Amino acid sequence: MPTIGATIELLKPITWFAPMWAFGCGIVSSGAAVGDRWAYVAGGILLAGPLICGTSQAVNDWYDREVDAINEPNRVIPSGRMPGTWGFSIAVANTLLSLVVAYWLGPWVFGAAIVGLAIAWAYSAPPFRLKRSGWWGPGAVGLCYEGLPWFTAAAAALGAFPGAEIVLIALLYSVGAHGIMTLNDFKSVEGDRQTGLASLPATLGVDKAARLACLIMGVPQLFVIFFLLAWGHPIHALIVLELLIGQVFCMRRLLRDPLKFTAWYNATGTTMFVLGMLASAFAIRAMQGAAA
Repeated sequence: MPTIGATIELLKPITWFAPMWAFGCGIVSSGAAVGDRWAYVAGGILLAGPLICGTSQAVNDWYDREVDAINEPNRVIPSGRMPGTWGFSIAVANTLLSLVVAYWLGPWVFGAAIVGLAIAWAYSAPPFRLKRSGWWGPGAVGLCYEGLPWFTAAAAALGAFPGAEIVLIALLYSVGAHGIMTLNDFKSVEGDRQTGLASLPATLGVDKAARLACLIMGVPQLFVIFFLLAWGHPIHALIVLELLIGQVFCMRRLLRDPLKFTAWYNATGTTMFVLGMLASAFAIRAMQGAAA
């Protein structure tokens, strides 16, 4: 039986931040007053992070155990700290718990949770195993980490399908997250090549994949800036622009040695990326208030 520490390590708390942040951005962008619904908000953040994202991590580690034995043998499953089929059992248990919590949070959240969990399993598990593609895999993760939690929180807060502005900005940041997920594949290039996973770093080479990832991260933010200006929010657009310029300077360092500086970029450039999400959410919130 695995220890509590090994179980927590399997669920990878460091990965929970992105969907929890996106859920918060969805709440902000909805313009809805939270008031006395803090329990609801806390439940949604719990669902986005430890539950659904944690499930995706457990599923991924279970079906990647052979790849991890090459790339990262110290992970809990290949190292033996998560013995037998415990990794799979935890993934199933977390899936069921996620559905229970989502059902309690209401139909919009429950429907989105079903979609998110389906993608989480399809990403890693056969027969779909979306991660075999350097395009479909990061795209699926980007959608689940950014767009889906944002949309879910806004829909649940409003009690209706969110406006076009919310959907558009959430999708743009989901596309940008594709580049962030591509950077995450740099640590497993050798194992991907040996096991036939066609990640972009494995198929294009690290340098080309890094340049492509930077482009994919940057271009959607240019569209965000354009739309914020078109919607009459120049201050928020300027904030996003300044954050994008900061990312570009970080990207220049990243491209010198992607394998060396990816972790550094995730702590700097990616932080600016998610701060831009919040600035955009506040711009949409201001639009909701003006419309009211």
